[in-house]
Amino acid sequence: MARAAPYDRDQTLSAAMSIFWDRGYHATSLKDLEQALSMKPGSIYAAFKSKENLYLLALEKYFTASRTLFRDNAARAASPLQMLADHLRAYPMLPTNDAARQACMLTKTMVDTRTTDPVIAARSREYMGAMRTEFTTVFAKAKAQGELPADADPARLARRYQANITALRLELSAGSGQPDLVDLAEDMACEVQALHTH
Repeated sequence: MARAAPYDRDQTLSAAMSIFWDRGYHATSLKDLEQALSMKPGSIYAAFKSKENLYLLALEKYFTASRTLFRDNAARAASPLQMLADHLRAYPMLPTNDAARQACMLTKTMVDTRTTDPVIAARSREYMGAMRTEFTTVFAKAKAQGELPADADPARLARRYQANITALRLELSAGSGQPDLVDLAEDMACEVQALHTH
């Protein structure tokens, strides 16, 4: 009996993440996955058990990469508030072929699966909450360093910040003009910088 060709699990998950992020869970067919992963249906199920499990693994990969990038940027920054502002400004500057110009995969997943796939929807909410915690941590660091007033609420600021990122990425995904995107990101970034105590 012929053995299946070996596959690179990380590379395969990256390919799955890309197509799921682009098309969504429901709109991605098994045939789409066969093409994207260069795997037969039997091999896909042998490696990942189910389409749902493959999606969950791809979503985890997306979340982990996003959190790691944000943490790395935060760790290098001398000013937490400046880092948060610059993070917003970076989105319109992404190359036109960068996948991150799409709406956030976590946001898209929540919309796509909220009423149909409770396990996937719950996982996306969990990851969104974890990202909000990352933002809260940076706002708390800004407060500890005296960049924010003593009565500032890092968790509340983080919720607003996450909402702004979601809105900005929806504008990116919708194909808004570059000058408008730059202006929008700049307005959001200036709001963050205006929190700085003087």
